[in-house]
Order: sequence, then structure tokens, then C-alpha cells
Amino acid sequence: MRVLVAEPVAREGLELLAAHHEVDERTGLSPAELAAIVADYDALIVRSQVEVDATLIAAGSRLVVIGRAGVGVDNVDLEAATRAGITVVNAPTGNTIAAAEHTLALLYGVARRTAAADASVRRGEWKRSEFTGL
Repeated sequence: MRVLVAEPVAREGLELLAAHHEVDERTGLSPAELAAIVADYDALIVRSQVEVDATLIAAGSRLVVIGRAGVGVDNVDLEAATRAGITVVNAPTGNTIAAAEHTLALLYGVARRTAAADASVRRGEWKRSEFTGL
């Protein structure tokens, strides 16, 4: 399969793909540039910036799969892909660890009153005893 990667993705993922398929990284293309080359590929991989609309899907006459490297598929026209017989897949657990880490970081920030302490210091204050945390 020829795979077009239209947005930056993890190097490890690209290496896994390249072990079994011909992979071309072509990031930063305009919608017109992308539409002009997509017909040469069997698969398209995007993240969240590239809009995979009906026009792009129609231009991808060889496409059999569109991969969304992320949780949702809101930037892919699912109806147009279905009409064209193209499978759309995503990575629903791709950011699970990052989301959990971010949640804990926010909880720690609330417990330690990080934002209020930062604002206080930026005002030239140093009220250490008010920001001891919980």
C-alpha cells in the first residue's frame, strides 16, 4: 500500500508503517496540493488540522482507508467516505495517558493553588504562607 501522511505523527508509528508499506510524509500541503496528489495513494493519515472533506475524498480515487491519528473523526466527512467505500479509523485511546497526566497536573495545581500563587508573584508579592497547598 502507498500511504500518505499529511500531518506530523510519531516517528515510531511511521517506522511501523514503513516496515510493511510505502510511506510518504507530505506535511504542510494546502488543500489543493493535497487533492492533487491523493489519487496516488491507498491510505491517508491525518491528525486534526487537515480537513478531509467530500472534495478530498473524491480526489482520492484509490483510497481504501483514512486514518485519524487521534481520538475523534470530526475533521473527516464520514458520509462521503462511506459513499466512496473508504474505511475511516481513529486512535480512541491514543491520548489516554496524556489525558490522565494532565488531569493529575491540574488537580495538583488546584491543590497547591499554583495559578493564584503565580499571579501573586507576578504582582511583586511573596505571600508564601497563603500558598502552602492542601
